[in-house]
Amino acid sequence: MKDSSELEINTSLTRIAKSSMIVFIGIFLSKLVTYIYRIVIARYFGPEVYGIFSLAFIVLGFFTAFSTVGLIDGLGRFLSFYRGKKQSDKIKYLFRKITIILMISCSISGILLFLFSRFISVTIFHNETMIIFLKAFSILIPLTILTHIFLTSIRAFEKVGWYSFIWNILQNVVKLSVLGVLIFFGMKENAIIFSYILGVLSMLMVSYLVCKYSVKEVFGLSNLKKETKIEITREVFSYSWPFMFSGIITTIFYWTDSSLIGYFMNPTEVGLYNAAYPLMSLITLIPVMFSQLFFPLITKYFSQKKHSLIKEVSKQVGKWIFIFGLPIFIILILFPGAIINLFFGREYIAVQNVLRILAIGGMFSAFTFLLTDLMSMAGKSKLIFFNILVTSIINVILDIILIKRYGIEGAAIATTSVLIIWTLALFIEVKHYVHFVPLRKKMMRIFFVSLIPTAVLLIIKQLVPINTLSLILLGIFFVLFYFLLVFLTSLDKNDFFVLKMIKGKFSSSSGV
Repeated sequence: MKDSSELEINTSLTRIAKSSMIVFIGIFLSKLVTYIYRIVIARYFGPEVYGIFSLAFIVLGFFTAFSTVGLIDGLGRFLSFYRGKKQSDKIKYLFRKITIILMISCSISGILLFLFSRFISVTIFHNETMIIFLKAFSILIPLTILTHIFLTSIRAFEKVGWYSFIWNILQNVVKLSVLGVLIFFGMKENAIIFSYILGVLSMLMVSYLVCKYSVKEVFGLSNLKKETKIEITREVFSYSWPFMFSGIITTIFYWTDSSLIGYFMNPTEVGLYNAAYPLMSLITLIPVMFSQLFFPLITKYFSQKKHSLIKEVSKQVGKWIFIFGLPIFIILILFPGAIINLFFGREYIAVQNVLRILAIGGMFSAFTFLLTDLMSMAGKSKLIFFNILVTSIINVILDIILIKRYGIEGAAIATTSVLIIWTLALFIEVKHYVHFVPLRKKMMRIFFVSLIPTAVLLIIKQLVPINTLSLILLGIFFVLFYFLLVFLTSLDKNDFFVLKMIKGKFSSSSGV
């Protein structure tokens, strides 16, 4: 007979696993449609326009991050926290207060981007074509922030299915559909702009409707005393303000490579680099699958002081991230050229070594999502900001040195080095502040087990010419072989319980 603690652990893991399946479907469709969207832009308009679009997107991300004042992160944490304590008045007050503040800040940010679009385009990036992109994207800032308010509320209330559909599927399908129609009717670069704006608008409308009918608790007036409102505002701002700078610096961090490549080289090189970077991010899709429910769940448990439950759930999720991320990493290392050719075409195949280098950083950074969620749960927002600040400074320095010397491969080396440093620092900090490391000993066994299908794949690679068909068949063979060995050697009782629960759910839903 299982005690209540073990049962709660297994129930939580089952919920995370089930939600990850929903999120996986959403992410798979999202990435499929997103890659098609990027491929259409890259192939139809060429590397230069694709590079300009990427640079404009960087600038948009910077202004958007600045206008959030970190409050989106604060909203997500405290909505989950207050839900755990069943404090509905605090939920209503927090939602209303943050919405008002952000509507003011994002409107100012949008106006500033519109006014400085020429300066940014011509003076910084030496390209007048970017002006129209930035002016159009300035409209997106208030639309994007309002959308994030609704989506954050949906996630905090654990409506993972709706969150995944809106964020992963809806916007991307709309973008691609509109882009295809406009290209068909002969529209040039403006097709990219209109498609992106309509994608964001679709998210905004649907996320509002979901909040209105499924997350009604966030709407309405609260009956809190003035002193309580002041205390909530102070607490939320104290937690959130580092995330304003963290958001800005994170945007700078992830787009430093492209920005400095654009500054030192040209938009074509930016376009080439941005063929490799999205493929590396395939590894980081894995933690995103689990984090949609993981963060609100552990934050709710933290408010209820269920620390042993947080520890066990975190360790298991860390193991799952490793299990699912490792085969993607191995395939990217072994077949970078074939994968780039499959997605972007032979024009971009020169960046295969860039993809190999970035894949190493991607495997390390897969754990930063889990580790950062644990630090956020514990309220260590200032330390998160410090981490991002230091690593971003290191990244800029390394980029300046290495891009001048090695070009886009230098940018990849810089980013991978910093991602490794960042991940290791987070492991140390989580151990110190949360008092455990979210890893299982069996992860070492999983690594050694993976060497068997990897060795087989290397032998076959020498015997079979690599093309699109052989790449797909080899990939399927490798993944099946890998997961069979993991199933036979590396699963524990929690894994089997989750599999049993999921199997039972499918059997009952199918009438078996």
